[in-house]
Parts: sequence; C-alpha cells; structure tokens
Amino acid sequence: MASRNLTLSIFRFSPHRGQSEPRMQRFEMEETPRLTLFGALTHIREEQDPGLQFDFVCRSATCGSCAMLINGRPRLACRTRTAELPEEITLLPLPFFRLVGDLSVDTGSWFREMAERVKSWIHTKSNFDPKAEEERMSNSDARDIYELDRCIECGCCLAACETGTARSDFIGAAGMARLARFLVDPRDQRSDASAFEVVGTDTGIFGCVGLLACDDYCPKELPLATQLAYLRRKMASVSLQREDPSPLQLHETERD
Repeated sequence: MASRNLTLSIFRFSPHRGQSEPRMQRFEMEETPRLTLFGALTHIREEQDPGLQFDFVCRSATCGSCAMLINGRPRLACRTRTAELPEEITLLPLPFFRLVGDLSVDTGSWFREMAERVKSWIHTKSNFDPKAEEERMSNSDARDIYELDRCIECGCCLAACETGTARSDFIGAAGMARLARFLVDPRDQRSDASAFEVVGTDTGIFGCVGLLACDDYCPKELPLATQLAYLRRKMASVSLQREDPSPLQLHETERD
C-alpha cells in the first residue's frame, strides 16, 4: 500500500510566554506503517519543531498523559493509528483542564483535588492492625472494585461531557466512578447520606444530563453508564428519605 502524505493542524499557544498567541500550525509528513499519533508528534518534535508541547509517559495506554482532541474527539494519541484517520488531522488540547502549552494540559491537579473532594480512601471505624490478615471479600466484590480502579485519569470523560464544558466545578464521571468504587467496597463504612453530600447536587450526579459521552469515549471502556445509573438511584433514594427534593426535582417543579 502506498504511503500517504499527512497534514497535521496543531493548536499552538503557551500562556506562560508573553508573546504567544493562540493559533493553528500545519505540519506535513509522510505516513509510515503502523504509525500512531504519538509517533507522528514525536517525529514533528524531533525533525520540525522542538518546541512542540505534548505529554506522554507510558506509550501503552496506561498513564493517560497523551489524551487530546483528535479531529474533535477525545482520544489517546498513543492508541490512535493514523491509518484510522483521514489525511487531514486536527489536534487540540482537552477542554475543561488548565492549559499548560500547545497540546499539554494539567489533568493532575484536577484529579488530585477530585480525590480530596470525594475522600477517596477507605472509611472505617476499625483501628488498623498491621499484623492482622488482610480482610477477605467475595470475588464478585473484588471484580466490581477492580473495574472502577482501572481508570487511568486521562480526562477523556470530562472532555466529552456536556456539563463539564459548561461548569468547572462539575465532578464528572471520573469523580462519580471514584465514589462508586468505595460505595461498592464492603470495607468502606461511609453512609449513603455522607455520599449524598459529595455528589447529591447539580455539581454531581444531578448535574449529569445523561448523554453518556463519557461512556462512549472512555479509552479503558469502564462501565461508567452503569455506575452513573447506580449513583443516581442511590442518591435519589437518599433525597426522598431526607424529604429534600433533588436539584432535578426542583428544576421540574419550577418548570411546571
């Protein structure tokens, strides 16, 4: 098969440089067999523009660093082959996150703050005994926890989220899946009411508009749709028990 000539239109802007202005810059290169977008960007940085900023660590879809908008869709550059794309490729940084420069965004700060907001650690009243045997759980529980622990914190779910693009305080599918991971953990003793304080608002599960683009674009295919439905039912139940209508119910009442 004859190789193609690729044209990559790449967003360029460094907010830390006073003379920098947002623009799109075009680069051309010859496509090689089994070329990934990570490989193409590396070639451009090594051969054409050493100042091009983009992130990478593992190159095997486990660190999440190379997530970006590829022809308008959030994907991992290391997992996307150019053969899957047209000859004209447009690359933009992920929305929602703070821009570092060009295609590089700061996902780490947001995920750290989200972990603190969700309080993502086992809540228990028992004192830790380092000499005790590890607490056992069923295979079913372990599988459910493992599925949600596979999140690589790439930010694709937030970049695809309609609510996330509208408000920066939205906890997103990643944050809600993180909380769900502890709610299904038999070792965690937090109550549903305490979980409600974290996600029972319009910045949490009641802010989700249900388009489920997060589920569509998760590169690890986490069961986000299932977990969002699980949280919505659980938080709606807590809201009814409190006789405190959810933001969704209030919205419907005002509309009527």
